[in-house]
Amino acid sequence: MRRREFIALVGGAAAWPLGTRAAGPSARTKRLGILEPGGPPEPLVEALLQKLQDLGYVEGTNINFEYRWALGKLDRLEDLAKELVGSNVDLITVLSTPAALAALNATRTIPIIFTGVGDPAGAGVVPNLARPGGNITGISLLATELSSKRLEVLREIVPNMSRVAMLWNDTNPSMVLRAHEAQTAATKFGVVIQSVGVHIPMDLDAAFVAIESGHVDALLTLVDPFTREHRKRIVDFAAQRRLPAIYESREFVDSGGLISYGPSLLNMHRRAAEYIDKVFKGEKPADLPVEQPTKFELLIDMKTARALGVAIPQAILLRADEVIE
Repeated sequence: MRRREFIALVGGAAAWPLGTRAAGPSARTKRLGILEPGGPPEPLVEALLQKLQDLGYVEGTNINFEYRWALGKLDRLEDLAKELVGSNVDLITVLSTPAALAALNATRTIPIIFTGVGDPAGAGVVPNLARPGGNITGISLLATELSSKRLEVLREIVPNMSRVAMLWNDTNPSMVLRAHEAQTAATKFGVVIQSVGVHIPMDLDAAFVAIESGHVDALLTLVDPFTREHRKRIVDFAAQRRLPAIYESREFVDSGGLISYGPSLLNMHRRAAEYIDKVFKGEKPADLPVEQPTKFELLIDMKTARALGVAIPQAILLRADEVIE
């Protein structure tokens, strides 16, 4: 299904083409609230909707959607979550830690399914991964534990690496945990981390100046809704400064970044659709364990590698899930 056929915005809401099958035992039309930190079109939302369609949910027949897009302004998430609660949705699905916390602050009764939360327990989204206990569960990004692996990949690409800039959103609680893990891993590798926090677009220019003046050997970008929203500016900066960079999701490589390693966000959103289906059919979020991602992707853009003058070791090429030529 083509993207332009998939989502058409009408006054901030999206219309989805009708399918042919009905889902679930209930005859009542379900109302699904979708709280997104970015804006449309969003491939991750498309993946979730496609999976719901595969499960038999038909727009206008047995399901309707309420969309709220923060358009990169994370301070809007609280109000948008309250709007969804006020619109009497049956379930809210969210992407990212800030969106999950905003939804939790808005309701402790309406079920919530999350994706893209790096450390659900550490960020206070759930008290326990195995037994969430409340009205929220979902798919963990497992991002905190992967910081060491990403630095290891950078070391293979830049063997003499001694100083790495870490670009991250310093207002996102999940990013704070991830940044701490990266600092710990860097110490183990004998690498100095230059921490550069950003959370509004105006921060980026100053951040780029700080990174350039820091004489770093490589760049590690922690991905959250803010850095993902501004990925083109980040990728272009790394290219202009001929700076080897690793990212946490494939969208950065799709935008021309050198390398990414992390869970498949598309696969996670398909799994989230299955969790939504379970709740619609009577299961409770409290009884659904937070799922850890099972599919990880190592992507390399060889065009970018050649432009940077970076030789990618054969060992990394052999481990790569996708090499873009």
